[in-house]
Amino acid sequence: MNSPGRGRNVTTMRTFLLAMLFALAVPLTAQAQSADLVLCDRVAADPSDPDKPADVKGVAEIAASDIATAVRFCKQAAPSSRRAMFALGRAYAANRQTGEAIAAWRKAADKGSSAAMVELGVAYATGAGVAKDEAQARKLFEKAAQAGNPRGVSNLAALGGAGGAAPADPAQARALLGKAAETNAEAQYQLGLMLSEGTGGAKDDVAARALFEKAAAQNHPGALERMGAFAQEGRGGPKDKDAAKAYYERAAALGDEDAKKALERIRCPYAIKDKQGRLVTTLCF
Repeated sequence: MNSPGRGRNVTTMRTFLLAMLFALAVPLTAQAQSADLVLCDRVAADPSDPDKPADVKGVAEIAASDIATAVRFCKQAAPSSRRAMFALGRAYAANRQTGEAIAAWRKAADKGSSAAMVELGVAYATGAGVAKDEAQARKLFEKAAQAGNPRGVSNLAALGGAGGAAPADPAQARALLGKAAETNAEAQYQLGLMLSEGTGGAKDDVAARALFEKAAAQNHPGALERMGAFAQEGRGGPKDKDAAKAYYERAAALGDEDAKKALERIRCPYAIKDKQGRLVTTLCF
């Protein structure tokens, strides 16, 4: 026979256990969401995204083998992370799903992602997936620039005059990048490019190399590639072939295509051409 109150005690215990399981489910859900974002970052984070944490390397280009993974985990993390929503757009773009990419970037931009604003601006400037609209592109680049996004600044300068506080010419873009370059790797890289090419002011290879070196120390793929080129050519500092190769290798490991080509040229330095000057083969070591 059941003792008096036993059924009530069992019910109470069952309720207690269910409450405990519910309480445990909340952090487990949060952990799963966090894991989604971690995996999204690993395969799809943009190295130039200002929202990217310092401990996330990012990838210059999403590898074809990682696209499905990126779409899956970035989509799961996107509702609570504008960074993941922006990365989801990158994954769709890598998979040539332009419409889906634009939609994801629009959502991320609405949440304040300056990186998404830049990508949308590029789409409007080029007519990729949307009707070409330079005025809308300029508006998006302005918003990104005002948020301190270096690519927003440089792209706005490329469009020409913008009015207001935004840069109306390359010289103003260079000045704005100078402020952002104090702490931001992408700004250091972009300003380094302007200095190395003499855009918006005097050409200065020494200053450009110093900026590339700062950004390279933060594993910026483009800056690593530029450091390789500067070290290989002796621009703005000493010539060092071994250092150049090391920089190229680091950049290539992060997905930089120019660095991969540079390594191939180092490996195969001699080109054999026919009488018409057409490449026949290369000699590799």
